[in-house]
This record gives sequence, structure tokens and C-alpha cells, in this order.
Amino acid sequence: MPTLPEDGLVVEIAEPGGPDVLRPARRSVRPPGDGELLIRVAAAGVNRPDVLQRLGKYPPPPGVTDVPGLEVAGEVVAVGSGVGGWREGDALCALVAGGGYAEYCLAPAPQCLPFPRGFSPVQAAALPETFFTVWTNVFERGRLAAGETLLVHGGSSGIGTTAIQLARARGARVLATAGTPEKCAACERLGAERAVNYRAEDFADAAKQATGGRGVDVILDMVGGDYIARDLDCLAPDGRLVLIAFLGGSRADVDFRPVLVNRLTVTGSTLRARTIEEKGRIAAALREHVWPMLESGRVAPVIDSTFPLAEAKEAHRRLGAGAHVGKIVLVP
Repeated sequence: MPTLPEDGLVVEIAEPGGPDVLRPARRSVRPPGDGELLIRVAAAGVNRPDVLQRLGKYPPPPGVTDVPGLEVAGEVVAVGSGVGGWREGDALCALVAGGGYAEYCLAPAPQCLPFPRGFSPVQAAALPETFFTVWTNVFERGRLAAGETLLVHGGSSGIGTTAIQLARARGARVLATAGTPEKCAACERLGAERAVNYRAEDFADAAKQATGGRGVDVILDMVGGDYIARDLDCLAPDGRLVLIAFLGGSRADVDFRPVLVNRLTVTGSTLRARTIEEKGRIAAALREHVWPMLESGRVAPVIDSTFPLAEAKEAHRRLGAGAHVGKIVLVP
């Protein structure tokens, strides 16, 4: 085991609240345990679940550090026992259950992936959370196939920009929703054939119009709330609604008759609490099916902005303002 620093910079949550509760601190650096890698972090992604954790609404799973951050990219500095295929000095990105807002971060080896060829640390740090989420929800749970139509809510978000590109690259039609004309234009540049400004028109009507009245095959919904009833209304026969978050609330008054009449499937998942083995299986699928697309340039992470790690609160302010397109990344 190499000599490790005693401590490193982290950003911790002083108490539940607004961005100002994020504060720099020093914490001890723990060597990797069985099956783990210790990463010197070169960049870390910022995601909506980090905001929910800061607000006290999304606590880390038992045994997981309270330091926020679900994805990192950097260099292996120590390899735990029982880990094969990784060496000190390797460049990798990783999905983690917490601890990404730090100079050093522990990651289960199955959840780590090499940088796609030619990628910078900032680009690599923008991959894990969104690509793991989109792959397992759109293509595994939603079973989106070539020739089908996907509707992506929040199309200009990190999840949305990823879903649009992956669906198009795999031969699907894509519709999206976003909240401004500028964000709609960004979605269409990424491959959505139509982006609907949800502040100006009803997305269900627009989706049915765009599909000749048939409806869409898969919907990726991070809004929930009153979107759910309209989602069901604009699904095609045998359509699939995949719920991944509830920015608009987790309760809704829904008429479920369309589910019976059109043989619809309503499903969803959350990533953080899934087992290392499950996440490792998703990582393997990404390496096989998606990493070649990233290396060929057919798909690319959309980077909105970067902030120094110690200024994580400013990154959260930008995320909260809702003006971003794509991913926000912290750089230690």
C-alpha cells in the first residue's frame, strides 16, 4: 500500500439548508478496503440528488459517508485487496454512493470504468451518474428499441442531454420537454426532432401530434406529480412510463384506465441504493454498448460549467437557478 496523505479537502453539509450550508473541511483519508479503489479526484459531477441531500431530503444509505457527490473521475492511488484489473496510476471514472465532493474518494471496483479514449477528467466525471441512470431506465426498464419514440422530460438536464443522444444513436425518435426556447433549441441540436416548451404548450398534445395520434413508446419522467396523468394519456399501446424522480411531487390523482386499455407499463428505479453487484452489471453494459459511442464521438457529455471544489455552493446555486444545459462539474 502506498503512503497516503493523512487528510484531504472535502465539502460537507453543515446542516440542512441552502447552498451556503456547503462548507470546505478536512477529513482523514481512509485506505481502500476489500474490493475498493482509492481515487485522487480530478473532477466530480454535481447532480440533483446532491441538492436533495443538502436539503435533508435524501440521506445517504447506511454506512455511506455524509459527504455529497455521486460521480468522480481521477487517478487510482491505492488498490484494495481482492481487486483485479486496476493499478496505481490508472485513469478512471466511478459511480459512488457518496463522497465525491473531495480530493480523495473511495469507490467499489465494479462501479469504475476507464476514461473513454481521448476524454478529459471533466468529461469523464460527467458520465457515471447520468449514463448509469439513462441506460438502466431507458434501455433496460423501458426497453426502448430502434424505431420507437422516446419522450424525455427535462431534456436540457444532464439526464436529458444524455437520454436524447443515446436514444438517437440507437435508432429511436426523440421528443423532449424544456422550460425556455433556448433550452428547447439545445435539445433539438442534440437530436430531439421536437422540443416542447412546457410553459407554452401541453406536452401530451404535442407528443400525440408529432406521432400522428399514436403516442410515444417510452417516457423518461423526472417530474412526476401532475405529469403522470398526462404521461399515461400520450403513451402508445404497450407504452412504458419510467419514473426516476419527483421534482413535481410523488403523489398524483391518476385515472388508470389507459393502463388497462393500452396495456401500459409503469415502472421506475433509483440508483443510489442498488447493490454493488447491480451497479457493476450496469457498468459492464455501458463499457460494451456505450463506451464505443463515446470514443467515436457519436455521443458526448454536455458540460455546462465548472467550479472549484471549495466553491461547491456556487455550483449548487447555478443548478438551483435552472439556467444550465447539461452537467456542472467540480474541480478540486
